[in-house]
Amino acid sequence: MDNRTIRYNNVRYLVDLIGGVSNFAEKIGKGQSQVSQFAGTNPIKGIGNKIAREIEAALQKDHGWLDVAHPELWESHGDMRPTQSQSMGDMVQSQGFVPPAGTELIDVPHLSMPVISWVQAGDWTPVMASDLSNVIEWLPYDPRAGKNGFGLVVKGASMEPVFRADDRIYVNPTYQIDELNTGDLVVMACDGDCEATFKELVVEGGRYYLRALNPNWHEKIMPVDHNCRLVGKVVGRYTIF
Repeated sequence: MDNRTIRYNNVRYLVDLIGGVSNFAEKIGKGQSQVSQFAGTNPIKGIGNKIAREIEAALQKDHGWLDVAHPELWESHGDMRPTQSQSMGDMVQSQGFVPPAGTELIDVPHLSMPVISWVQAGDWTPVMASDLSNVIEWLPYDPRAGKNGFGLVVKGASMEPVFRADDRIYVNPTYQIDELNTGDLVVMACDGDCEATFKELVVEGGRYYLRALNPNWHEKIMPVDHNCRLVGKVVGRYTIF
């Protein structure tokens, strides 16, 4: 494995750990567009020595940490789609919920993340992330969802058999749509719909589409037009037994 690949894999681990490119860029003091060029899902340039050392310093890593392969970390923070030996439940990691500054912490369970309604998700803004007045329930915190991440309760059968009604999913709202690829799972909001929708993303010819995982779903492919916006990327699932 060459040095460019090692650095990229290490940076992607850090991006996922912090909660997306936006949070990572803020942490290292760089612009989001600049960071997306070398740390996004489709990088157009490598990570130079100067940037590598700045990342290590900003995130309190030893000098040269980015140049050493850490496969054990990559495996634990890889793509969220499960393998046969890895269930989605295995990927949930409970750490401390860190709400935005000024958020009231009364009645917030320890190590938790809020679950909101699909209507709230459709209206999601960074300001809403600090409003905990309409939380439905609380889930164990998944660090990949980021400090402003939230949970949703799956409705309907469009994502069966992979996701069923009442499954809980984690959403990271910091992703930009140009960071995503075919196969990523997303929550989208479109004008005219009172609720957000959960689907698989398809990227083809520079255009975006939403696809239901259920092979029998009546509306299999839906185009994403200028009236639709990305609410967030689904980064995990928590199943209540």
